[in-house]
Amino acid sequence: MTEGPYERLRTLGIVLPPAPRPIANFVTHVAEGKLLFLSGQGPTETDGTIHTGKVGDGVGVEQAYGHARLTGINLIAVMQAALGDLCRVRRIVKVLGMVNAVPDFAEHPAVINGCSDLFVAVFGDKGVHARSAVGFGSLPNKITVEIEAVVAFD
Repeated sequence: MTEGPYERLRTLGIVLPPAPRPIANFVTHVAEGKLLFLSGQGPTETDGTIHTGKVGDGVGVEQAYGHARLTGINLIAVMQAALGDLCRVRRIVKVLGMVNAVPDFAEHPAVINGCSDLFVAVFGDKGVHARSAVGFGSLPNKITVEIEAVVAFD
């Protein structure tokens, strides 16, 4: 018997927080057919702390990787709220990772690996996904990363 997402979360020491609430006029997710479109989430801790700054100027790649991992945890919390059961995740289809970076920053993929590595650790082969990792001149509330995803579910 293979481990499911809940066992993997437990092994990783991750307790899912409540799904973050939208910061503006949008919803956290939309289900269309058997696809779940997750709105962009950021690196917000359960106590409300928001990680901000420019990657490449005061925020290093390793720190931003951690922020992307935290953002992935928040995305999984939205999946849980939307689907009621993470075992319904058939596949993480696509991830778009946005990095608030200085203009000459070039390690966007290394940052967004924080989320991608988490998805694979939690969902196994179902967590392997197509992805874009890009840089932005700014992000809402000056967060370091914002990540959205498309998930296929049963």
